[in-house]
Amino acid sequence: MKPAAFVYHAPRTLDAALALLAEVAPQDGRILAGGQSLVPAMAFRLARPTHLVDINGVAGLDKLTLDGDVLSVGATVRHAAFHKADAKQGPLGALLADVVHNIAHYPIRTRGTMCGSLAHADPASEWCLTAVTLGAEMVARSAKGARRIKAADYFQGIMQTALEPDELLAEVRLPLLAAGTKHGFYEFNRRAGDFAIGMALVTYRVTAQGKIVDARVGIGGIEGAPRRVPEAEAALNGQAPGKAAFEAAGQATAAVVDPIEDAQTPAAYRRDLAATVVFRALERAAA
Repeated sequence: MKPAAFVYHAPRTLDAALALLAEVAPQDGRILAGGQSLVPAMAFRLARPTHLVDINGVAGLDKLTLDGDVLSVGATVRHAAFHKADAKQGPLGALLADVVHNIAHYPIRTRGTMCGSLAHADPASEWCLTAVTLGAEMVARSAKGARRIKAADYFQGIMQTALEPDELLAEVRLPLLAAGTKHGFYEFNRRAGDFAIGMALVTYRVTAQGKIVDARVGIGGIEGAPRRVPEAEAALNGQAPGKAAFEAAGQATAAVVDPIEDAQTPAAYRRDLAATVVFRALERAAA
């Protein structure tokens, strides 16, 4: 199929883009960045925006910079920017390079954007899981000004966020990880590049005494939105890395999740999968 008719806008400044968005948002105007989610939806007429505000030519939205102890990622930074770990980003750079290769396929990663994925808020998005697990901060901008939204408050359900219709997700701010932080990411899908049925991202440090501290455990694809699992983190902190602690964290996750289901995947399957992806992510962190 072909998209329904729409009016195309190509602003060159952020102020112009925000002014346009304020005008067209009430008419279901949408932002176009990478377009890897929106354009296919338009082709199937699942989405019928009357206006598209293309921000690819807006100066400054392609920034990828270190700002103190935070990595700032602008709205038009492509997934492919993270294909190689940046040593300046420390353990965070290694984590992002590990995660990004699980996103769809190479051609999509050269066009899709991190902020676009966060704005779309698919439960199976790797970047959404990353943002929640690491405690990222979203910077939303509109003609009325800017506001910052913590990742824990940003995701509100399946493809639902705290963004207002006239707001642009202009930047995501990811905190750098402490030296010595280990990470592990694992996702399960039926074919490489398919949407994940379940996934987990974990980080932790190990003390000189061989105990886990600062554990973070996040799950995605299991519930309607990604989230951290404090029960799993509690099962890890103070324990030695190994099978016993990892299995306990997996079982703690399975005990508290509220899985979504679809025609192919019942809730009980996703509950069991939650334990498995957490366990395997922890194994990878320890490897």
